[in-house]
Amino acid sequence: MSAEPVARPAAPADEPARLLVDGTEVARYVLEPALDARHGPRPYLHPVRTLGGTVVTDALPADHVWHLGASLAVQDVNGSNLWGGRTYVRDVGYTWRDDHGVIAHTAEIERCPRRYAHDLQWRDRAGGVLLTERRQLTASVVASDVWRLDLDSVLTAPADREVRLGSPATNGRPGGAGYGGFFWRAAADGEPVAFTADAAGEETVNGSTAPWLALTGTGPGGGAYTLVFAGLGRGDRWFVRTGMYPGVCVAFAFDRPAVVPAGASRHGRYRVWLADGTLDRDGVAALGASAP
Repeated sequence: MSAEPVARPAAPADEPARLLVDGTEVARYVLEPALDARHGPRPYLHPVRTLGGTVVTDALPADHVWHLGASLAVQDVNGSNLWGGRTYVRDVGYTWRDDHGVIAHTAEIERCPRRYAHDLQWRDRAGGVLLTERRQLTASVVASDVWRLDLDSVLTAPADREVRLGSPATNGRPGGAGYGGFFWRAAADGEPVAFTADAAGEETVNGSTAPWLALTGTGPGGGAYTLVFAGLGRGDRWFVRTGMYPGVCVAFAFDRPAVVPAGASRHGRYRVWLADGTLDRDGVAALGASAP
């Protein structure tokens, strides 16, 4: 992703970006949600749909109100909670703290039917800048019933200090709760199924480093869907939930903190194939093989 385009002033909060595939809106990107600070305000994708119209994201669900469709968020960024909800404190557990920051849209770079790019700041509760980011979202058609979302992100630390990214797991919570990163809260009627090329089920795929991970389920309107995720970076792991709620995360700090050195950048490219119907392993592998 190039950093050459010149930024324009931030778009108004009431103008979400829309991603289209062949004229069909497949995703809406909310830039500046008016949310309580405890919900981790940040840009997020919702609703996201298959080409057949099945909604595959959920936002502000009653069980975890701070789950916002598909978004980038981390619970511990140098001690600031940019995920939302309670903060996990070692030897104490989940605790409500006045430590919530915000991930703020600051400038628009490009807006067209299939692509949106912008600049952001990851800020602590006092408005101090923890990280800056340039992010690009791209929608592309794969087949008559499949499209792909690419999300490219470059997170840059301030020149004078490193930034540590943590999770409940790195702060002492057991049970593989290493969430935080590129997170997708899925919409599902019933319990979805998660699998990789050689494993299936939440307990076996959570924490894995498989090249891809698939989630099959049924949307709120009854339509079957398959989501295929790829894009683990060095040190990343899959965080997966299907029982408590349906969610998949490219987890930055699954079992140990991730560090962005002072003045350095963390690059990520996350891909999601969105297909109507239920694909098996061979069908998922074929999608991956079609990627440029």
